[in-house]
Amino acid sequence: MELMVGNSAPGFMLPADSGEYLSLNEFLHNKNIVLYFYPKDNTPGCTIEAKGFRDRINDFSMLDTVIIGVSQDNVQSHANFKAKHSLPFYLVSDENAEILKKYGVWVKKSIFGKKYWGIERATFLIDKKGIIIKIWRNVKVSGHVDEVLKTIQSVS
Repeated sequence: MELMVGNSAPGFMLPADSGEYLSLNEFLHNKNIVLYFYPKDNTPGCTIEAKGFRDRINDFSMLDTVIIGVSQDNVQSHANFKAKHSLPFYLVSDENAEILKKYGVWVKKSIFGKKYWGIERATFLIDKKGIIIKIWRNVKVSGHVDEVLKTIQSVS
């Protein structure tokens, strides 16, 4: 079943860049959540996207919104990526693709005729009640952070 706007966001308990486990539930009732899925730490598009969220973090914070990035990279990779680019938000590791599958972003891809499973760049905006209020699939990095911010401003 594909997640849609109006569905409850699937919960998770995954290791974060700090080595501690992070749960979606710990933010509910207090914060909106931007849950963004990206293919790989330290790749060009993923770095631009992460830095975009970093550069607008104060705007998101003023709207009671936290940012959480998710990829299959391990905790050490996330910690290095976060430190290298001064990322002020959580990065969680889903090495077994559990949450990637629940959110429908673990997809079959193809490059140069070779098929493989990978992460579809996608963002989910989750309100304080845990309801998905907006989904962006096949995200194009340019302008995406501003679009997410505008959406939060319009529903706050």
